[in-house]
Amino acid sequence: MVIKEKGRGASLAKVSENALEVRHLSFKYSPDFPYALKDVNFDIKHGEYVTIIGHNGSGKSTLSKLLIGVLSAEEGDIKVFGNLMTKNNLDQIRRFLGIVFQNPDNQFIGSTVEADIAFGLENKRVNPEDMREIIIEAASKVRMENFLDKEPLNLSGGQKQRVAIASTLALNPDIIIFDEATSMLDPKGNREIKEIMVELRNTGLKTIISITHDMDEILNADKVIVMNGGRLEKMGTPEEILKDKEYLRSRHLDIPFLATVEEALENVGVKVQHSKNMDELVKQICKK
Repeated sequence: MVIKEKGRGASLAKVSENALEVRHLSFKYSPDFPYALKDVNFDIKHGEYVTIIGHNGSGKSTLSKLLIGVLSAEEGDIKVFGNLMTKNNLDQIRRFLGIVFQNPDNQFIGSTVEADIAFGLENKRVNPEDMREIIIEAASKVRMENFLDKEPLNLSGGQKQRVAIASTLALNPDIIIFDEATSMLDPKGNREIKEIMVELRNTGLKTIISITHDMDEILNADKVIVMNGGRLEKMGTPEEILKDKEYLRSRHLDIPFLATVEEALENVGVKVQHSKNMDELVKQICKK
């Protein structure tokens, strides 16, 4: 696939099945400060849903800023679909990337939901005749098609975040980074956004990277990256990461509620296999 910028002749090709390749990535905010990120290495295949977890100061937020090019690495490389990120091609690289931030209020530009979703398309100089269809399609994916004429500031927290996701989807990035996107939401809004992340992953068309404090979210992921002290300490499937609960506790990370229930059952002699959700666990228990 080749991405082309209309009218400017610029193009960038996907030359790798890996959405991201990070090699020996290091960063300092000041020469006098310790490394905020040190020698980080990982690959993410296109279509994967990856969660990045860690306590405050672990380096995960710095990592997200490097991935979208807000910060430049002191050392190391970032490749997006095989293309090395540089200052010269950053604008082209960013066409592969979309980001949804923690506070949706900070992302609103338009006076209505439709105008807000349209803003990014206008910046990309999308043909106005095509815009309406793109906006409706993006809004429908997050179940906000009936709110296009509403003012964003009058929506609930979960609805606002869905609009922010729709604005990102309208630009059709291959990689979407959710930066603590559920942390300010009530339980209902939190659940809705996590469901949307899973739905996007299930299409196989998007790579989802979620930087999160929500340990329940890791159960939905294909891969979990654990950051600590600026370093990547562990990487694996949710099952592999949750095997070592004492390690997670030592890193001041909560144990997902489902894993806590499984642990409590095992402590009273009820052995269960790891479940992806509470319904699966209940079915296991009912069979015993």
